[in-house]
Amino acid sequence: MSLVNTAPHPDSVEPSCSEPHAGRAAPSAQRGEIAVALPMRHAGVRQVVLRYELQGQGDGPVVFIAGGISAHRHASASATFPESGWANALVAAGRALDPAVVRVLAFDYVGADGRLDAPIDTADQADAIALLLDALEIERLQAFVGYSYGSMVGLQFAARHPGRLQRLVAVSGVHRPHPYASAWRALQRRAVALGQMQCADVPGLALARQFAMLSYRTPEEFGERFDAAPEIVNGRVRCAAEDYLDAAGAQYVARTPVTAFLRLSESIDLHRLDPASVPVPVTVVAVEGDRLVPLSDSVSLVEGLAGRGQLRVLRSPYGHDAFLKETDRIDLILAAVLRGQGTAA
Repeated sequence: MSLVNTAPHPDSVEPSCSEPHAGRAAPSAQRGEIAVALPMRHAGVRQVVLRYELQGQGDGPVVFIAGGISAHRHASASATFPESGWANALVAAGRALDPAVVRVLAFDYVGADGRLDAPIDTADQADAIALLLDALEIERLQAFVGYSYGSMVGLQFAARHPGRLQRLVAVSGVHRPHPYASAWRALQRRAVALGQMQCADVPGLALARQFAMLSYRTPEEFGERFDAAPEIVNGRVRCAAEDYLDAAGAQYVARTPVTAFLRLSESIDLHRLDPASVPVPVTVVAVEGDRLVPLSDSVSLVEGLAGRGQLRVLRSPYGHDAFLKETDRIDLILAAVLRGQGTAA
């Protein structure tokens, strides 16, 4: 790995107006971009731009947070950047990831801007994070909190850069993709391909996202939310869940380039890692009913960690999306981990 530009260029650095703790300086938030030369596992050395956001006290410990392939550098709202973030309920005052206590770092995944049309490995993402830490002069992370794809990247980071990480929390993401989940993603990518053949990239991507939503959630949730009789609209039968799926597709295509979706979806299926190669303590969080990451795979990961892993199991109707919905329960786990009580010694 090599750095092209080691000086980060912050877009904005401003103090927050909030005062979550009396007598404590208000947290700050900054964004920046760093150009690097990234040696990639399947694509050679590529010039990429790492876009990050760092929120919190200047001298606090750093926690890196990474979500699914649609997550990005803006994890939560601040006075500097007030729009809601993808982990808004977890990175907040009074939470384990309170920016007044820890510094929370996130970035846009390599390939998320749609400009890199090449195979992207989770190991590439992990190496990109190491380069980002170099540029920001952050020697070691207190923790890496990963959800879904972010858990896969976190495992790679722990294996490839163990000296830079104290502990890892891996939620709904393990050492390899399940074949059932890979089949779901393959169909999603085929939906995009069919759209491209018809010069309808956006409808194809929207359909792929709708397929994905079915895999993220559970039949139990759909049974509770959409148990209404279908309607006949313009001579066609329309099911109760279709408005929800249409909205999910429209929201996704408004912010996601087609190439980014395809390459990051592929990246999940490229992911492979030997759990024995991870030398740091790992808290593995599994969700009963997760259709993409079965509980048995999380058990296999913990067994492969050989004493360095601890398994926590949640029951939730939200399936794979439990991390974003069961925020109180996830926060309790994170609080224990950051106190050093939630992982193997």
